[in-house]
Amino acid sequence: MATTGTARAFLQRVNGTVSDHDRARMFRQKAVTVWLTGLSGAGKSTVAYELERRLIELGHPCYVLDGDNIRHGLASDLGFSKEDRHENIRRVAHVAQLMNDAGLIVITALISPMEEDRAMAREIIGGDRFVETYLSASVDDCARRDPKGLYAKARAGAITSFTGVSAPYEPPANPDLCVDTTHQNKEASVAGIFDYLHDTFLIKP
Repeated sequence: MATTGTARAFLQRVNGTVSDHDRARMFRQKAVTVWLTGLSGAGKSTVAYELERRLIELGHPCYVLDGDNIRHGLASDLGFSKEDRHENIRRVAHVAQLMNDAGLIVITALISPMEEDRAMAREIIGGDRFVETYLSASVDDCARRDPKGLYAKARAGAITSFTGVSAPYEPPANPDLCVDTTHQNKEASVAGIFDYLHDTFLIKP
C-alpha cells in the first residue's frame, strides 16, 4: 500500500555509520549499476550473466536484475503499456540504488526502450554510479537469432506492444558504453564492459 501524503510528512531518512568508503574498501570495488539496454534478442541477459560470473570469480560481489525475472515478482502486477514500462524501470532503479548503497555491483538486463525512462533511472541511481550500456543490434538481426520466436509472434499480431515491432525503441544518443552484439561474440562483448569496470570501479589488491 502506498504511503499517504499525511503519513509521508513524518518520514525522514536515517543514515547508518558505515560509509561508502568502508564498503568499497571491504569489497574492493566502487558500487556501480551497469544498465544494459537494447532490443529483445540483443544479448542483454547473456552478457549480464557472463559478466556477473567473471566478476564473482574475481571476488567482486554483484547481482543481475534481469527483466524477465523482475516481472515474475517485483513487477508481476505490471503490463507493457508505456506507463507500466515506466513504473517497471522506476522500481528496478530503486532496487539497484539500494544494492549500490550496500556496496554491490548491479547489472540490469532490461529493454528499457524510452530515453526518458533511462534518464529517470540514472537520476535515481546517481550519475556517478550509472553506466548506460547500449547493446546495439538491429531488429532484423535480433529476429534472426530470437530463441523464443517472439518477433514472429509479434509480426503476426499474437503479441502486442512488442518493442521494435509494435512499440518504439529509442536508442541511447550518448551511452557510456556501446557494444555491437551483431559483430562481437559474447566473450568480446563482456570483455569490453569488464575492462571499463576494471579501469574505473574495481579496486586492485
